[in-house]
Amino acid sequence: MKVLAIDPGYGRCGVAVLEKNGGGKEILLYSACIETSAHNQFADRLSQVANECVRLIREYSPDCIALEKLYFQTNQKTAMRVAEVRGALINTAQGAGIEIFEYTPGEVKSAAAGHGSADKKAVARMLHALIKIEKEITHDDEYDAIAIAVTHLSRARTT
Repeated sequence: MKVLAIDPGYGRCGVAVLEKNGGGKEILLYSACIETSAHNQFADRLSQVANECVRLIREYSPDCIALEKLYFQTNQKTAMRVAEVRGALINTAQGAGIEIFEYTPGEVKSAAAGHGSADKKAVARMLHALIKIEKEITHDDEYDAIAIAVTHLSRARTT
């Protein structure tokens, strides 16, 4: 099973492609942080994120897409923009005929680090213990996407 996992955002959007091989070990095929310029119009930023996800779908042919569910932040404008990104990504997945799965931040932290109140450093440490990450990751968004993929693969294994 191969999953494209996305931590939705429009300034930075974490993406990761993980595959569960026959031995049950997750393999990181790709991860990155899509960054868009604050100088660009929101529509251009949204398009850049969606187009990169289309490229990843074409290149990796994932069996499904896993997204982090939106949770309310203190900044309502940011939350609304992230909701728009999620809508574009859901539409992209539907257009490609790919099933979508969604997980709350607590579910992701619990699956990746063992408890839903884990901080980002604990999640990152556990991800390095769970899967081989051979590159330097500089943004939490990329770790978040990897954690979302791990969450989905662990859930898919139990269902």
